[in-house]
This record gives sequence, structure tokens and C-alpha cells, in this order.
Amino acid sequence: MLIGCGGKTLKTDDEGKQTLAACGFTPNCVSSYSEPGARRIEPFAMKSSAVESIQIIRNIIAAMAGTTIVEEGPLYLRAEFKSKLFGFVDDVEFLADEKIGKIHVRSASRVGFSDLGVNKKRIEEILSQYQKK
Repeated sequence: MLIGCGGKTLKTDDEGKQTLAACGFTPNCVSSYSEPGARRIEPFAMKSSAVESIQIIRNIIAAMAGTTIVEEGPLYLRAEFKSKLFGFVDDVEFLADEKIGKIHVRSASRVGFSDLGVNKKRIEEILSQYQKK
């Protein structure tokens, strides 16, 4: 069963604040906006200003294999990760929240039901590299 669940999820809530989508019911996504559980991943703590933090993440992602940065701004970054074997695309987004000093994250496969934990592992690897910078 294939379910399209990727793409840009940046939206504005009722108070005018930008957010990323929580994950749906499939286990092929992680998001810092999801409820606690398997699809929840904690937002990154900012290491410096929001703009500098997004730039650090951008540089980490740009060095990763199979990555294309498709949209970026001072507080937002979206990239596509393409798998080597089948060419599946995962969408990864980062959104800085200066008010709380955190960077929200969402990573989701565009197709399929399970990703075998690939999205969570990827975000954990990006976080690990980010914390070392």
C-alpha cells in the first residue's frame, strides 16, 4: 500500500505562528510536533542564533549523500533525501522557533507504510553532528 505523505508541511496556525505538521498514522515519519511515542522526536536546542543554527544544519545536510536542499530561508529549511537502492524520497524540514530557542523538525517518507526507522535514524545523525559543531 502506497500512501503519499511527504512534501512541504509548513503552515500557519490560528495565532499566526508557523508550524510543521505532526505525523499521520503511518510509522514512516517523525516530527517534533507529534504526540509522545514512536513518531515523536524532540526539537533541537539552538546552539546560537536561529539563523546561525539553521545554517549549521544546512551545512550538515548539504554534505550528506543523496540530499537536495529545495527551500531555505532564515528560519526554515527543507530538503529531500533520495535512497540509493530504490530512489525513494523522504522530505526533511527544520523550523526555528526563536521564542523557545528550539528548532522543530519533521522527516517523512513520501510513499509506503513503514520506513524501517530510516527517518528517525537520519534525524538522530543530524542531531549528533549538530551537537558537535
